[in-house]
Amino acid sequence: MLLEFTCSNHKSIKDKVVFSMIAGSDKTFDEYLKDIGSHKVLRSAVIYGPNGSGKSNFINALAFVSSLVATSINNQPGQGVYQSRHKLSAEDTPSEYTIQFIHDGIRYAYGFYVVKNKIDTEYLYSFPKGRQLKIFERSGLSVKPGDRYKSDFELSTTILKDNRLFLSCAANYSNVKEIEGAFFFFSKEMVVYNPEINNWTEYSISLMQNDEQMKRLFISILQSLGTGIIDIRAKLESVKLSDFPQHDQLPVALRDLIGNKDLNKIEAKVIYDQFEIDLMTEESEGIKRLFQMICPIIDILSTGKILICDEIESSLHESIVSQIVQMFRDYKKDASAQLIFSTHDTSLLDLDLFRRDQIWFTQLKDDRSTDLYSLAEVRNVRKSENIAKGYISGKYGAIPMLNKSFFENLDN
Repeated sequence: MLLEFTCSNHKSIKDKVVFSMIAGSDKTFDEYLKDIGSHKVLRSAVIYGPNGSGKSNFINALAFVSSLVATSINNQPGQGVYQSRHKLSAEDTPSEYTIQFIHDGIRYAYGFYVVKNKIDTEYLYSFPKGRQLKIFERSGLSVKPGDRYKSDFELSTTILKDNRLFLSCAANYSNVKEIEGAFFFFSKEMVVYNPEINNWTEYSISLMQNDEQMKRLFISILQSLGTGIIDIRAKLESVKLSDFPQHDQLPVALRDLIGNKDLNKIEAKVIYDQFEIDLMTEESEGIKRLFQMICPIIDILSTGKILICDEIESSLHESIVSQIVQMFRDYKKDASAQLIFSTHDTSLLDLDLFRRDQIWFTQLKDDRSTDLYSLAEVRNVRKSENIAKGYISGKYGAIPMLNKSFFENLDN
């Protein structure tokens, strides 16, 4: 589970912002919190703010950390580390990322700095039995292992470069279980969904094709959402490109370039009470999006992963997003799955759905840098308050519409 994430000098985020999934002292929905040691951990969090205030940049920072840990081992000499500094930051200002998380019941603290497109500092600590244990500390290309690991990283250090994270190197060239656990947290357990990039339809079809129980569960969820769908007939198969009718219509040069590759072919019929339609060519974008997301969400819930999503409401009705939030909230008491997402949908701003420390806001400061804070940090917010109305009126900052002058000018 994600406990805390901080970052600075990342796109619109200039000064350090702190995002926490550790519950405060509020006892609201206490029964839905995950007990970890002396802490209680939130299962979901939502981020609001006006366009351009940094919601997507914060989600991007989480995605950046996850991706760099998983892939930097593949960086080649001369290939710099991606660094998108704030426009007002000096060239040598570090971009800092730190994260605390739980994997297999053990708390970890991990962080790194990027300076001038190079990894400058990096560290990993674990906290077995609550006491800090150094796994490694890195400065430039120098790595200092913890006392328990002095002979474990010799091979890993030989492949270390200033564009590679040591965690990525050590996960591939050592057998330290704590390294492997931390690496898996980023590469397997943090699932970042971007509707413009990800298409989980094939994955969902494959799951239903190979797991009848998954298919039944998926259909029951669709029915509970009021879609009217009573059954699905779907198949995913690998076919040769040359078997497609359009293949022979391609220019010869293009056919030679593509070759005779295998492609995945989807055949999916959505069955309603009195008719059936083709998923890919006839179904609505909303139903297609459900096919993309529901099966992966079931997998994320059952395996205890973290779903991170920017603007989750795209192509989904607000009531469906609300029920997805409730799925994470109401799932098994001992489950560790989490949902972190940004949205513009104010209908979700409801204290019957979220605690105050689950609701976060972004807004731009005077220097046009992002500030991030939770509703729990705003004073004088009553538990009976209409949060959506308060947000729209600007009571909590992060005002979704700064003024009405644009529309007044149109009227004139």
